[in-house]
Amino acid sequence: MLIPSIPPFVSYSWLAIILIIIVSLIVRSNLKMVPAGLQNLMEVLVEFLQGQARTSIGHHWGDKFLPLLGTLFIYILVGNLFGLIPGFESPTSNVNVTFSMAIPVFFIYQYMGFKVHGIRYLEFFFGPIRSIYAIPFMLFMFVVEWITHLARPLTLGVRLFGNMFGKHLLLMVLGILAPLIVPVAFLCLGTLVSVLQAYVFMLLTAVYIAGAVEEAH
Repeated sequence: MLIPSIPPFVSYSWLAIILIIIVSLIVRSNLKMVPAGLQNLMEVLVEFLQGQARTSIGHHWGDKFLPLLGTLFIYILVGNLFGLIPGFESPTSNVNVTFSMAIPVFFIYQYMGFKVHGIRYLEFFFGPIRSIYAIPFMLFMFVVEWITHLARPLTLGVRLFGNMFGKHLLLMVLGILAPLIVPVAFLCLGTLVSVLQAYVFMLLTAVYIAGAVEEAH
């Protein structure tokens, strides 16, 4: 009987989750009034994420969605950085992982739009003109807006996958051609790309949620 093998992106995803949980438990078990070391780093990270959430969505909704935005940022960042470790692979360089985050984001902000505004949330998709004479334009805008919204999870997933896959492939090729010199510079660049892609995914998620719950609807 053959035992099915676990795909690398699944095993590295589990490893990232386990690592995040372990670090979280370590920080939680050693909380101090005067932060130091790892606790200090985590507090800086939480304050940064909270500031981004409040700036993008507002204080009320920003605090409510901080756990979601923080989870996405930290998980994506850890997954991205795995690709910089020799012998490791970024789980975020696989479309299954990136779309498993992008698709729920789509349903979450659409759900919040209907929860906050009710059926009036659909008015946003008809454009700014409200007139019986503008019904053809309103129907056209409805189709265009839904195409735009349906493209959002596609762009979220493909952007993260493409950048991480390209980074991993580039580092692998350069590691073969110039194993001692060139990869060092690209490891620094890879770290920057890893942080930026995690930030962009988190920020776009916040922007989509803000667009769904804002009073302009």
